[in-house]
Amino acid sequence: MASIRKRGPYQWQVKIRRRGYPLQSKTFETEDDAKKWARLIESEMDRGIFVSQAEAERTTLADALDRYRREITPGKKGGKQENSRINILSKTSLAPRFLATIKGSDIAKYRDERLLERSPITVNNELILLSHLFTVARKEWGLEGLRNPVSDIRKPKQPAGRERRLLPGEEEQLLKSAPVKLRPIIVLALETAMRLGELTELNWNNVDLTRKIAHLTETKNGSARTVPLSSRAILELKAIPRRLDGKVFGYSSNTSSKAFAALVKNLKLEDLRFHDLRHEATSRLFEKGLNPMEVASITGHKTLQMLQRYTHLRAEDLAVKLG
Repeated sequence: MASIRKRGPYQWQVKIRRRGYPLQSKTFETEDDAKKWARLIESEMDRGIFVSQAEAERTTLADALDRYRREITPGKKGGKQENSRINILSKTSLAPRFLATIKGSDIAKYRDERLLERSPITVNNELILLSHLFTVARKEWGLEGLRNPVSDIRKPKQPAGRERRLLPGEEEQLLKSAPVKLRPIIVLALETAMRLGELTELNWNNVDLTRKIAHLTETKNGSARTVPLSSRAILELKAIPRRLDGKVFGYSSNTSSKAFAALVKNLKLEDLRFHDLRHEATSRLFEKGLNPMEVASITGHKTLQMLQRYTHLRAEDLAVKLG
């Protein structure tokens, strides 16, 4: 049976003692709210569906983010980027709120405010992090009654995949003007469809020029894969001087990205990014006649939908095939 007592001029405390359940206690500003909560909790106990939210009601989002950073983030491939997202979320108006009090409308408000200053992709990544945090809290941290408010809202509409492919003469311009260390990275990107991070982390121990393969132990999606090397890729690799640290290339991912951006700017190539070379390479694989499964095994795409985002076949090339 619930007991309700007045505590001071503006507080009403409810205590519910029921055999088989831990003591439930909560304070409200009005007696009416106190009675409504008591009826709700007792009704759930009567029906056997009551789950205590005590832990969720005293755990703030900031506390949960801190625990998530310690326990979950270190095991992720993109831990560095996720750590930055946690820093951002820890400074929002949601951070001091108790998890049990955060509703879908609160998340929707956060989404809309962030979209005014950040891209849909950035905001969606933050929402994915929040959603996973609520899921982990419910399944693994003992907050069984916690609802995931992110599941109640619309996700930001994602932009269509980029369709930028190299125009006639652009590849020649890039290779002619690229710094010595950047040139082979560009060639390998076009021949293998590897991501920039995969290329710059490539080690000679994982390259077999005889078998014409390069094994990637760590990739963006977390799955290792073995990439076949074309004759052009083999020639380019054979020309690279061996380094003492075992790395194939002498540029880091960040340095390569900046060098490529500077190269594109100097050549005045419009709206070209290094990642567009992956699009170009993937499209070329299809143009060589490989089927979707063969292309996916090379590029590492896990779904046809994702593969399509990176594939842009030229209509004029398809017209030639049609005869």
